[in-house]
Amino acid sequence: MTETSDTLKISIRDVHKSFGKNHVLRGVDLDVSAGRSMVVIGGSGTGKSVLLKCILGLIKPDSGSINIDGKPVTGISERKRAKVMAKFGMLFQGGALFDSLTVWENVAFRLLYADGLGRTAARERAIDALAQVNLEPHIAALRPAELSGGMQKRVGLARAIVAKPEILFFDEPTTGLDPITADVIDNLIRRQVSALGATAVSITHDMGSVRKIGDDIAMIHEGKIIWRGLAKDVDSSGNPYVEQFVTGSEDGPIKVLAR
Repeated sequence: MTETSDTLKISIRDVHKSFGKNHVLRGVDLDVSAGRSMVVIGGSGTGKSVLLKCILGLIKPDSGSINIDGKPVTGISERKRAKVMAKFGMLFQGGALFDSLTVWENVAFRLLYADGLGRTAARERAIDALAQVNLEPHIAALRPAELSGGMQKRVGLARAIVAKPEILFFDEPTTGLDPITADVIDNLIRRQVSALGATAVSITHDMGSVRKIGDDIAMIHEGKIIWRGLAKDVDSSGNPYVEQFVTGSEDGPIKVLAR
C-alpha cells in the first residue's frame, strides 16, 4: 500500500515512564502520520526528551505501546530492533560528533560501521550529503573542532540524512545558535524532510523553529499530551497552557519556579 499523510507512521498509546519516584511520562498518546513533521513542545522537565528516547528505543517504557508502521517496537528482540533503527535518522542536540574522526567519517559513520559500505563509496555519499546541507567538499577533511557551531549542526544533519531514512528525529535542533544560523538550520531541516519524503519528529522550545519546521504540533505538560493540532492553529489553540507557552508569559496555568 502506498503511504499517504493518513497512514500512521508512529502510534503511541498510554506510555508511562518513571525514574524512581519521578513519574515523567504519565500516559502519553500520540499519532504521527507518514510524511508529516510533528513538533512536540513543552517546558523543561515535561518529558519531551524521555518521550523521544522511548520512541528511539534508547529507554524502555514501563508500560504502554509504541508502534512503527503498525508493528510494536517495545519488548522486541535486538535483531528486530536493528531493522527498526535502520529506518531512523537523528540530529542530536549537541551535534554528538566524534572529535577523533574527520567530518566525512562522522557523516558516514553508519554507512561504514553498520551498513558495511567501503570507504571510497562512503566518502562519496558523505560529500553528497554535505552538499545537501550547503557544505563544500573541502569541509569533509576537517575535524569537528575546526567548525563553528552552526557548521557542526549542518554536519549532524548531513549524518542524519545520509542513509535516506524514513523517519527523522530532531532534538532541540537550534539550541545555542544565533537567530540567523538557527533560521538556516530550520530551512535546511524543512528542505531535507521534504526531499526525502520522510516523517519527522522534533522536540523544541523554540517557537521560531516550531513555526518553520512543523506541520503538526503536540504540547506535553506533566507527562501528558494536553493539546494537538495543526501548526497554523497554534496561535489560536484556545488552550491556556499552549497560549502561555507560545507567548512566553509568566502569567498562566504553567507555574514557573523561582531559581
